[in-house]
Amino acid sequence: MFSLHDVVVAIDDARPLDGITLDLPGRGVTVILGASGSGKSTLLRLLNRLEVPTSGTVRFHGRDLDEIDPLALRRQVGMVFQRPTLFPGTVRDNLRVARPDADDATLERMLERVGLPVALLDRVGDDLSGGEAQRACLARTLITEPEVLLMDEVTSSLDPRASQLLEERTQQLAGAGEVPVVWVTHDLDQAVRLDPEPIVLTQGRLADAEERAAFLAGIPDRTTQDEGAS
Repeated sequence: MFSLHDVVVAIDDARPLDGITLDLPGRGVTVILGASGSGKSTLLRLLNRLEVPTSGTVRFHGRDLDEIDPLALRRQVGMVFQRPTLFPGTVRDNLRVARPDADDATLERMLERVGLPVALLDRVGDDLSGGEAQRACLARTLITEPEVLLMDEVTSSLDPRASQLLEERTQQLAGAGEVPVVWVTHDLDQAVRLDPEPIVLTQGRLADAEERAAFLAGIPDRTTQDEGAS
């Protein structure tokens, strides 16, 4: 679904990404794993042009992202962010921000897809738990019928039970062939639950075989962690 060729992102003297060449499949859950500072969130943000490469190319279905209108791209490539952020108003209001013409049946179906009771439609966003708010954000993204979902550390602010529910619902969506998912995490246990063969980044590049084996064995790159950049 996505193809990156020799992608560099340079900011001043830093290179959050440094020569990434990678293909991402259009099925199931693909996990991008790495310590803080490895470049994984930067890579994810490239996929819907929240970031643009300094050099190299990023393609979606074989088409260079530079050729695609960013707003049109972001409806095809939906993204759920680290912290759940709902607009003022009810869950119904939030879903209709994304799709103003949605009828009640569509809104209810979206909540059911993410495992929320339809009674929450008229609940104000501020009254939701963290896990409910994140799944409401997922429903708001799904209602635009994206071709792929980008999930950026989406459980980092959730308790273990809420994280488990979001993981399970995402796996169900991807496993049923409804929508493929690219999921970024620093959590090794979570990564291997979602994807037996996660992509591992270190210091802005793909980990080599030795680095990857060490990371998956639970021995992270301490240098990257100490840098503290994302």
